[in-house]
Amino acid sequence: MLTFWLTAAAWTFGSILYAELVRDLYHVSAHVWQPLSRLHNWHHRVFRPTLTPVNETIYREAHWYNDVPEASVMLVFTLLLWAIAFVATPSVHGFAAFGSLYTLGFLGAAIARGAGIPGADTLTDLTHRPGPFEAPPSRWSVNRTYHWRHHFDNQNAYFCGTFTVVDKLMGTALSLKGKTIAVTGASGTLGRSLLTQLQQSGAKVIALTSGDRPVVIDRDGQPQEINTQTWKVGEESNLQALFETVDILILNHGINVHGDRSADAISRSYEINTFSTWRLMELFLTTVRSNRDIACKEIWVNTSEAEVNPAFSPLYELSKRTLGDLVTLRRLDAPCVVRKLILGPFKSNLNPIGVMSADWVAEQIVKQARSDARNIIVTVNPLTFIAFPIKEFLVGLYFKLFSRRADDLANLNESKPEIS
Repeated sequence: MLTFWLTAAAWTFGSILYAELVRDLYHVSAHVWQPLSRLHNWHHRVFRPTLTPVNETIYREAHWYNDVPEASVMLVFTLLLWAIAFVATPSVHGFAAFGSLYTLGFLGAAIARGAGIPGADTLTDLTHRPGPFEAPPSRWSVNRTYHWRHHFDNQNAYFCGTFTVVDKLMGTALSLKGKTIAVTGASGTLGRSLLTQLQQSGAKVIALTSGDRPVVIDRDGQPQEINTQTWKVGEESNLQALFETVDILILNHGINVHGDRSADAISRSYEINTFSTWRLMELFLTTVRSNRDIACKEIWVNTSEAEVNPAFSPLYELSKRTLGDLVTLRRLDAPCVVRKLILGPFKSNLNPIGVMSADWVAEQIVKQARSDARNIIVTVNPLTFIAFPIKEFLVGLYFKLFSRRADDLANLNESKPEIS
């Protein structure tokens, strides 16, 4: 009996996931195969950035050209799966029909919208509802914010319709093309490697450094000077105007006093590693105002593997762990995506005995970000992949249970205009 119900559950949920897989692959194909592209382009003609239709006629026609054919293909493939189930497991084949029933819901909704049935769009076209976004892009499911980016950020990314798994696997869950990305600690080893990788991904990069010389990176064996902005710890507010134009802020600066435990070392470690980073994060969050900001702006914070593992530098560990907890606390209410970079020992000026190369670490950071990893772990220590998720879950749960929603960020969310 247990085997029967396990098999039944597998066919039920598997057939639904299969339907979504067909849907996402159809969507991807519609962007690369001309016969489908001609139909799918109707969908991209429909909406303004506010997600209001250009006009009712185009809105209805787009469903006949795009949504109805898409759902019809889903139905054909789910019926084929049902036929396979009938042959392979005849006693439970009926449960495989749930994929087809699920698809019929999409087909019926698309026909209703195409026919102009009153209320059909409001009830069924959930990812295209106009109005202010209520949350940043979801991680595992497609919300309005996530899907908006497919229309108005990059049409060659964010393909998924309900679940984001296919985008994660394809590396299309985040597009860096055309994004303005500012990196602190840009004159350091990892900073320069990040600038190189981000630029190769199509981003427009800005180097933020405390030095007085322009940051130079190596591109194909040739030195390339990067747009460099100078800033100082304690004068973070001077970057306000710049942050208004930045899409992604990567907080990567830091200091390692190694074995020093003097009062000055304590002060410098916390001021640079913790509080300067926190002030920059808070300053950037104030620039998240419009729908586009909620959808496209992000913060990436290098909190380090020291959050959960010893770094053989007590003050580095203490200051980074404090920063990690502050990021965990504040991103509960953040109006945009906030990612953590949990990095193991890489060779740099701060750590000359690191075992990983900064170029490889930067490449992995960008790769995981494009798969929408919210906690980007790059390390040679397998324990970190176990310890950090457990620590982050428990600390985040503790903060949720014993703290209130931040009024400053809540008010910021509520004041956002509808337009993008």
